Amino acid sequence: MKSASKQKDIFLVLHNIRSIHNVGSIFRTADCLGVSEIILAGYTPTPNDRFGRLRKDFAKVSLGAETFVPWKHFPKISEVLKFLEDLRVYIIAVEQAPEALDYKKIKPKFPVAFIFGNEVGGIPEAVLSRSDIVAEIPMRGSKESLNVSVAAGIALARILGR
Repeated sequence: MKSASKQKDIFLVLHNIRSIHNVGSIFRTADCLGVSEIILAGYTPTPNDRFGRLRKDFAKVSLGAETFVPWKHFPKISEVLKFLEDLRVYIIAVEQAPEALDYKKIKPKFPVAFIFGNEVGGIPEAVLSRSDIVAEIPMRGSKESLNVSVAAGIALARILGR
């Protein structure tokens, strides 16, 4: 897939997401919100299986968005961060953390990348420390967190003003 590097580019990084359904759903949301490129890192499932064939379970959830939204895979998150830093991309990690700011107060700088992490462990501290800002969606109810695909939709739509 093509690599993006224009001024208004929006990258979406999915690091060690376990669920193929979450990833497929995020592809649909990314298509809706105009994401330029999705970067899949670590063991995040890709739209293709290990033989390069389209995964039917992925396509069922994404409804073909993987054919419209450019994507690439990096085995290590450190490679992703270097790629983004080399392009001078502003990095927003979306995570619950002590230093996090309310996502409604975030003003992105372009090009921008949003990082979302594992459904249980979140984004590692080593990644948070290399991010320009950490944004958090405040939880008002009894649950401690949102599903990662829901969090991606909420954060991207609000921060990007879409």
